[in-house]
Amino acid sequence: MFEIDPRKSIFYYIDEAIKEYRKYAQKKISVIDPNITLDQLLTLNLIKEDPDSAQKELAQILFKDYASLTRIIELLVKKGYLSRSINQSDRRKFLLKLTAKGYAIVDKLTPIIIENRKIALENISDTDLKSLKTTLKKITDNCNSDL
Repeated sequence: MFEIDPRKSIFYYIDEAIKEYRKYAQKKISVIDPNITLDQLLTLNLIKEDPDSAQKELAQILFKDYASLTRIIELLVKKGYLSRSINQSDRRKFLLKLTAKGYAIVDKLTPIIIENRKIALENISDTDLKSLKTTLKKITDNCNSDL
């Protein structure tokens, strides 16, 4: 059950699936707009859904360190997808807002993301997905309980 060879570990297969999905998704996104990455699009989507999110929260949701998310946001501002201003009620924070260009790219690429996920999950039953989520949550909880 516990192999030393990483190719025989469940974590290898989890990592492989995630990396293959990300490559696949990026390839499909790049056909529509080669100037945006999957991480940038996910960031825009999160800000669109919850414009009051703090950068720290966004970084946690996206599994990015704070510095990486700051770079993503900076690129999105430079590309004109996002505007950033000082939060007047807490000057340590920024207010992040999608620009018209940001809303347009999210609207344009959302159907691609939905289709990507549909294709990636093809032939996987709802029961299998529920079981997988439960198992992955247990792995996460096991790792967090030891901290």
